[in-house]
Amino acid sequence: MYVRSVTFAALAAAVNGVLACDSCYGPSNAVVHERNVRRMQPEASSATTGPRAPLEWGQLNFLHTTDTHGWLEGHLKEQNYGADWGDFVSFSRHMVQKAGNLGVDLLLIDTGDLHDGAGLSDAVSPNGVLSNPIFDEIQYDVLTIGNHELYLTDIAYETYSNFSKVWGDKYVTSNVQIVNPATGQFEYIGSKYRYFTTPHGLRIMTFGVLFDFTGNSNVSKITKAADMIKQQWFLDAVNYPQPIDLFLIIGHNPIRTTVSSSTFGLLHRTIRAMRPAIPVQAFGGHTHVRDFQVYDDKSTGLESGRYCETLGWLSMSGINSSTFTGNVKPRGVANPTRKATNTSTSGLVYSRRYLDWNRLTFEYHATNSQESTFDYHSGLRVTGEITDARKKLNLSSLYGCAPETYCQSCKPFQADGNIFSLVPVALGATVINASRASTPRYIIVNTGSIRFDLVKGPFTYDDSFIVSPFNDAFQFIKDVPYDMARKVLASLNGAALPDKRNSASSGWGFMPREVDTYCADPTLGHISGQNGELKTRGIQRRQTVVTPGYMTTDDFGTDGDDTVHSTIPSYSQPNYVQGNGSFPTNGTKPVTVDVVFLDYFASTVVKVLSALGGTYTTADVGYYVDPSFTTQSYLPEYAKTYWQGNIPNCPVGQGVGYSDNK
Repeated sequence: MYVRSVTFAALAAAVNGVLACDSCYGPSNAVVHERNVRRMQPEASSATTGPRAPLEWGQLNFLHTTDTHGWLEGHLKEQNYGADWGDFVSFSRHMVQKAGNLGVDLLLIDTGDLHDGAGLSDAVSPNGVLSNPIFDEIQYDVLTIGNHELYLTDIAYETYSNFSKVWGDKYVTSNVQIVNPATGQFEYIGSKYRYFTTPHGLRIMTFGVLFDFTGNSNVSKITKAADMIKQQWFLDAVNYPQPIDLFLIIGHNPIRTTVSSSTFGLLHRTIRAMRPAIPVQAFGGHTHVRDFQVYDDKSTGLESGRYCETLGWLSMSGINSSTFTGNVKPRGVANPTRKATNTSTSGLVYSRRYLDWNRLTFEYHATNSQESTFDYHSGLRVTGEITDARKKLNLSSLYGCAPETYCQSCKPFQADGNIFSLVPVALGATVINASRASTPRYIIVNTGSIRFDLVKGPFTYDDSFIVSPFNDAFQFIKDVPYDMARKVLASLNGAALPDKRNSASSGWGFMPREVDTYCADPTLGHISGQNGELKTRGIQRRQTVVTPGYMTTDDFGTDGDDTVHSTIPSYSQPNYVQGNGSFPTNGTKPVTVDVVFLDYFASTVVKVLSALGGTYTTADVGYYVDPSFTTQSYLPEYAKTYWQGNIPNCPVGQGVGYSDNK
């Protein structure tokens, strides 16, 4: 078996206490108690609201992750999502064992984007070199590649040389190739397809298709889906000589076919035209949303959020197979009952659920488990590795105490508690050229440079990656006439976006509340029906509190969220925001000002100034401060000066949408 060049043997934590073993079928003693669920990472908060009902188990079941972006530690300051990857390791082991007990199949799937969003993955180079071995602890059945594995050459080769070798033919990259450095020839990073048989005899053909991404480095090649479906290998795989019971399409690719970047519609139509009687099940990613779409009477797609906030669950029954040896309707549990369409005569029924990523959720669904016996040795080992890696990387290094929660979209633009009320102040206070400090300046950044909410509590080195991970430098054009300079921001907010990561209001940087609000992924190249009731012997849940969180609407309605939440508002935000400094305090207007902006959109600023009557070119652009001071620098610098109260014991808020955030 392939072994990574990077291991965590030196980081493994000693484990004591009562544990579940990795080979048994779980505990049998029942305990009923009120819980404060034990947190895994020392800083993490515990969830107070648990699932609404047991899961429905079918003939074939799936657990799905996507767009984890390095958040393997969980959300340390958001109680709904406080589980870490070790908790998920233990949970997944329980679920696999339960599937075995029920006589059904369970497949684990991931659809890419493993880093660029948290310090655990991003505080090393290449990104993911420490976090990927932790990710590998889940026993996935099929995985595929994300665009964030392809922006930069060193990350692409880390994925090819290490990550793909761990997973072998389970890593399916049907339209992604890379130059083999030994031969100079393009070859697939993973397998083109995977044909396999489940433990209970279902025969599955799998494809892994990335959306038509164009921001990759030149060592990789993405074949457009429209071209891939014409290639002989694909046609041969669809018409495989061995029987196929299900087509499984996975991809870092929006499952909602009305999203412009999605190619799932094309893939589904192509397969359906060639094999009209065989079910197609899709799992997607990239748009960071909870969503479920029905394609036809025997085809659906699931997308499972982002950032270790969501674990997707899908179950289905009614697959016709001459070799299936399991139970189509497992006993003792709820079963799926919902047809894909009201007129369906296929016999297929489905259920889907979006699970909040916390231990309360995991323990509730891991039947026959309780707090003292939920954890497997492997899960605790992984938790220990995360804790040790965080210490090694100094991710808890404290810059200051954020006095309130600043969200990207839960408040109107620049209202109290909106992060874009903070950003201009921080820019004005920290982005200063000492030799021009007395010259008035406008400092403009794209709102998409902010990736996530800034939660009340410790603002750490880790948070600097979470909130603003991009390394865009500050450039400027000096001495621009004031009457021209004051119009730049408004002009930029009316200009075309350089790419999808530019706009906070596009949705990629905040928690989507509805499935028709899609987020766009950043360009790192510039950074960058319930029936039946489960009779469990485990914990019974007592719950009265409803907390803020996801409220999802999809093709099956509004009952997909595993935990019932109250809504969190979502307000649109402009594409750019501006701070200023050194303007006259007596209210007079300066004659000229320095216009400071990010190198990422420098050419757009030049065009805007030209449209306003200026004669500037890119030759007039220079660095305002040292290029090492970037969009990842100004918030830490601000915190070190202005957020020093209560250190080191920072009061911690409950997260976005709560009333204690100030």
